[in-house]
Amino acid sequence: MVSRREFLQGGAALGALGALGAPLTSAAQTGMAPPPDLFDAELLDLDFWVKPRTLSVVRPQSGEKAKVLYWKDGEVIDSAYQELCHILRDVNGRASAPIDPKLFEVLWGTQAFIARYGMNQPLEILSGYRTEASNKRLVEEGVPAARKSLHMVGKAADIRIASLNEEVLGGLIRSFRQGGVGYYYRSGPKGGWIHADTGLNRTWKG
Repeated sequence: MVSRREFLQGGAALGALGALGAPLTSAAQTGMAPPPDLFDAELLDLDFWVKPRTLSVVRPQSGEKAKVLYWKDGEVIDSAYQELCHILRDVNGRASAPIDPKLFEVLWGTQAFIARYGMNQPLEILSGYRTEASNKRLVEEGVPAARKSLHMVGKAADIRIASLNEEVLGGLIRSFRQGGVGYYYRSGPKGGWIHADTGLNRTWKG
């Protein structure tokens, strides 16, 4: 568990970055005790990683919602893995592909970590797998998309969690050190999103 000392050290580290003044959430504050201003996956203990793993996701494009137990007793549940791959399919291209299991670990870890602080919102999957044709169309339309995007090989997802702003969500995903993190800031009621992938460790803003 995260000790009080570790909790305070995390807050102090963020203060040194000058980010304590940034709002943590985009939704109305509840009456519960506030979570730390910086989520850091390095504070996780072994018990966190051995418990069953359930992902709660929504796909705004298709209106799908799912809560999937995909890992238990040290093994991936194949039928659940296939279900998650389908949910992260290319909705426009009507095609699915195997998704890197490490990406699911990052998505689950992110969701499970913030649940420790009473934040139980589902992950919004804005984009998962993309066909080459879908990716090319996005590039031609001027939508942020790399020509050799890892979305095309099932190693990337664009996500959002309603209660977290881009800086906090991206910071948490980055702390897992499992790949790239892109910060996409946008105005509007829903804000922007975070790109997470299992490629090289790197960050950027778009």
